[in-house]
Amino acid sequence: MLHVLPPESGSPPKAATIQRAIGIADVGFRDDAGVTRLQRLYQEGQAKVRLPKLHGEPPVAVLLNTAGGITGGDRFSYTVSWGAATWATATTQAAERVYRRSHGVGTVVNRLVVEAGARAEWLPQETILFDACGLDRSLEIELAEDASLIAVESLVFGRTASGERVEQATITDRWRIRRGGRLILADTLRFDGPVARVLDGKATGDGAVATATLVLAGPAWGEPIERVRELIADCGCEAGVSAWNGLTVARLLGRDAAMLRAALVRVVEALRGRAMPRVWSC
Repeated sequence: MLHVLPPESGSPPKAATIQRAIGIADVGFRDDAGVTRLQRLYQEGQAKVRLPKLHGEPPVAVLLNTAGGITGGDRFSYTVSWGAATWATATTQAAERVYRRSHGVGTVVNRLVVEAGARAEWLPQETILFDACGLDRSLEIELAEDASLIAVESLVFGRTASGERVEQATITDRWRIRRGGRLILADTLRFDGPVARVLDGKATGDGAVATATLVLAGPAWGEPIERVRELIADCGCEAGVSAWNGLTVARLLGRDAAMLRAALVRVVEALRGRAMPRVWSC
């Protein structure tokens, strides 16, 4: 919605102001005699949740941004909770887009709460960044001691198939994971200024235009580091994997966004033992 302010007497017209997108969504699951069911659903503004009907599979919560993207001043908050002994997946309807901004940054806070014995799958599609965009995003995860998690996040720097390139941007992307209230992973990726020059550097991106992070935690995965290393060995991307604090963390860098997406899908599907959520192929 565009609001044009009338000029004051004797003064030039003021600049138009554009209403910013704001969205809040909160979805929770509970265990009902061994079956995971919806417990709570709240949605407000441009943040929505859809729960497609599935048969014989854990439920899937599909998160949406009906504003069609994010730009400076937009604010979104998504919370997903897994009750004790539940198993469910959270994903997004499509790739998120972060557009050029005139001022400010878009803010996204994603919060996951995973209770005892639950298995959480956080599988959003990639976030596509446009030149001169601004984004401040946090992923905050609270795990019970015996909870299991698979989580991915990926960033694409421009639609390279269309010849686009991100020259300048302000990006902060944080991960914070706690187990039993104790911080076990703190990771922050930050760009402020010449993104393309940083990504072109041999010691930073070596020409990469897309990056992904995969995290595994909890008893559902055992000790998966060797399995993940096998899966990423011939994925066509620069990749590496480490394990500490009961976590396994893989990083992937790609000079082609489609190739990195394909590699990530192959790795995650092999680990899950089933296909990605259907929206990934829509």
